[in-house]
Formats: sequence, C-alpha cells, structure tokens
Amino acid sequence: MIIERIPAGIYAVNCYVLTCEETKKTAIIDPGGDADDIISYMKQHHLQPEMIILTHGHGDHIGAIQEIKAQMNIPIYIHKDDGYMLKDPRKNLTSLMGMQEVQVEADIFLSDGDIVELGSLRLHVIHTPGHTRGSICIRVNDVIFSGDTLFAQSIGRTDLDGGSFELIIDSIKRKLMVFNDEIKVLPGHGSSTTIGIERTMNPFVNQ
Repeated sequence: MIIERIPAGIYAVNCYVLTCEETKKTAIIDPGGDADDIISYMKQHHLQPEMIILTHGHGDHIGAIQEIKAQMNIPIYIHKDDGYMLKDPRKNLTSLMGMQEVQVEADIFLSDGDIVELGSLRLHVIHTPGHTRGSICIRVNDVIFSGDTLFAQSIGRTDLDGGSFELIIDSIKRKLMVFNDEIKVLPGHGSSTTIGIERTMNPFVNQ
C-alpha cells in the first residue's frame, strides 16, 4: 500500500492518492483542487486510476473532480446521503468558496459497511455522520482516512447544512474509538494522528 498526500486547492485539503503496490491500481481520495498536480503524480509513477472517493460533499474536498473525471474517465464514489450535494453548487458550497463551481452526478453511492476493492486492498466504508449527513471514513489495513470527521485533537465543524455536534461525537466514539490505539488517522486537514493519541488527547472525545 502506497499513500501520497497532496495538499490540494485553495484550502489545502489533504488529497490522498492510495495505490495498491501490487497492481498499481489507484484511488484518489478528496481531490479538492489542483487537478494537474494530482494527474501529474499518477502519470509520473505509472499508476492506474480506478476511482475518486469523497469523504463528503463540501467544495474544498471536491474541487478537482470534474477535471479529473473528464481526463481519466473514472467513477466518483460518495455516500448516498451526500450525493445530492454534488449536483448543486450552493449545497456543496463551491458557489461560495471562490472556486470553480462543481455540478456533477456521482457514479456509485456508498453505504455503511460497504467494501470497495482496489487491487488487493479492501477499503472499508464507515458512515460517520455529523460533519455532513453522509460523511464517511475509510479504513484500509492499519490506516483510517477520516475526512472532516476527526482531526488531530479536534473534530470537524458541525454548523453547516446537515451538520450535528451530537452525531459527530457519537460517530467518533462509537465507530472510530473502537479501533486499536496503533491505527493511523489521516484527516482531511492538518497533520496525521493515531486512534490512541485521540483517545487520550482529543478534548471532544474525552468530554
């Protein structure tokens, strides 16, 4: 498993390029912008793009999906509860973020417990509502891509459409804190962390 972090877009979201080392099959997680940089990395390393996976439907995480899809013709995956956001620039906030508006249809809708195969890798979908209705985390081996649900010693904001403080806390405690301390957490913004660090140091988890 190879993971490359590419700070993407005007909000420098953590876009992750996840590759099965055996097959070179690749998933792009949250391409928030800078499509040329993301595509250039994949071409440079002779990767085989298979899919775009979105942890949720906000503009800072989806800014490059139209360009990447147009150039690479790969499907867009998102949780079924956030699918509506991609079709409306007001709902996905791209009309308010000073960026190109995104208006696109998802190809595949995800649900809690789904497993997406990427070469020899198995991507486990964890529905973690709270930041948005359809926010997900993705577990692959000993890594969790946490989107804007869980950050290093913080959590995602809950004051936007579909957000809920009660739900995000429940999602984190009930669906993420069940994993071993050693599991690495790769969030949508900021630095990486681990479940163990967040279990002991995150003030929202410990309240």
